[in-house]
Amino acid sequence: MNPIDTGLVWLRRDLRLHDHAAIALALAHCRQLQLAFVFDTAILAPLPRADRRVAFIRETLVQIDGRLRERAGRSGCGLITGHGPAVEEIVRIARAAGAQAVFASHDDEPASLARDAAAREALAAHGIALHTVKDHLVFERRELLTRTGTPYTVFTPYARAWRASLTPADWAPRDTAALPELLAERPPALRHPVPTLAEIGFTTPPTAPPDGAPLPAPGPAGARAALKAFLPRLDAYDQLRDLPAEDASSRLGIHLRFGTLSIRDLVALAQQRLEAKNTPNPEGTLAWLNELVWREFFAQIMANFPHAMSGAFRPAYDAIAWETGARADAHFAAWCQGRTGYPIVDAAMRQLAATGFMPGRLRMVTASFLIKDLGLDWRRGEAWFAERLDDFDLAANNGNWQWVASTGCDAQPWFRIFNPVLQSRRFDPEAAYIRRWLPELAHLPARLLHDMRRAGPLERAGLAYPEPLVEHDAARGRTLLRYGAAARASA
Repeated sequence: MNPIDTGLVWLRRDLRLHDHAAIALALAHCRQLQLAFVFDTAILAPLPRADRRVAFIRETLVQIDGRLRERAGRSGCGLITGHGPAVEEIVRIARAAGAQAVFASHDDEPASLARDAAAREALAAHGIALHTVKDHLVFERRELLTRTGTPYTVFTPYARAWRASLTPADWAPRDTAALPELLAERPPALRHPVPTLAEIGFTTPPTAPPDGAPLPAPGPAGARAALKAFLPRLDAYDQLRDLPAEDASSRLGIHLRFGTLSIRDLVALAQQRLEAKNTPNPEGTLAWLNELVWREFFAQIMANFPHAMSGAFRPAYDAIAWETGARADAHFAAWCQGRTGYPIVDAAMRQLAATGFMPGRLRMVTASFLIKDLGLDWRRGEAWFAERLDDFDLAANNGNWQWVASTGCDAQPWFRIFNPVLQSRRFDPEAAYIRRWLPELAHLPARLLHDMRRAGPLERAGLAYPEPLVEHDAARGRTLLRYGAAARASA
């Protein structure tokens, strides 16, 4: 790459200034830099108007803008923001900033790849190059392949290869120390503050969920705080992560999704703890690191098998005859609202609605209930989670839904079906989690909170809680027939 006078770093899912691959690459080749973010109307248009993620992004950008001013020490410095179609806006900003090149981090979502291809062409028409670089994954695309040169489709050998390939260079931070010196002052026409939510068509979301737990704090500062809060729970992560009442989750998903912390920081932390002689329970750290590897596994599935983002990874299962019609729609609405009559499912769905978060174990339980108890297309649930999860990530959300639906790679067999009552008894034995999210049932004993079918007329008196939508054993039988027919048709 030839020396460049002015470069523009296009922030997307890498909203931080430290350990940043695109900034580091630009610093190595440019005399001066500008940083920009575009509120892409193609992404924003379908979102709820009080979307927590948009508020999170906006507040994170305010932090970045302030940090740039502080570090550069010049009043004209700061973050450039745009609002409109991404390609049009980045071309407009690059030209107004006098940039000869735009630098950005890879994003392998199908829509993002199409956007970047269009941006590369549109920028080139004005003599501006687009350079992209790996940042939010340790290993991406085709960096890890089987012995036959094909992408992995089974997690265990992928995880083995991931760990065997890992070196200190993979988690070494990407140096951005020179940024304050090389940050250029913005042209006067681009010196606008980060727009308010109202200015981009949104409203302020609720800030105090019913359980009193704070919503994710934005920006790198929020990421550091979340990591600090998680560290005391890390040693017991393997023992507590499946118990929703313990709230053992890291709550770092939203920060990984929007890049307010670096994946390299987390891998470095895990490696340090695994190598330390005084780590109380290395199994906790290993279990947590394994979750990060699952994230990378699903990302490389998306990059190498993009068809799975809109249909079954195993196309034969697109032929499954899902329930449709008014009854199916009513069941879907009840599932979304936490009104299925199965308390563990309803508690999880209500937590999702109130906070934008759901523990990992319950994501599987609620997904299995939708697919294999209600017989509904997994894509309906995937879309609902995409709208509601603060930490929504296309590859991970799709991969996890297809795992439960038995339509994806390395998925659970279709004849294995979660029993919501048994899951409740095993992972919330005292029904503490259920009581937290279904306060109308809090006075009932745990045996009923696990299985409301056992509640008699006296226990149900005065309750506004619904009867179970389906009987699990009968629903299980229907699911076996449904999947069996698809399996035989594809044989």
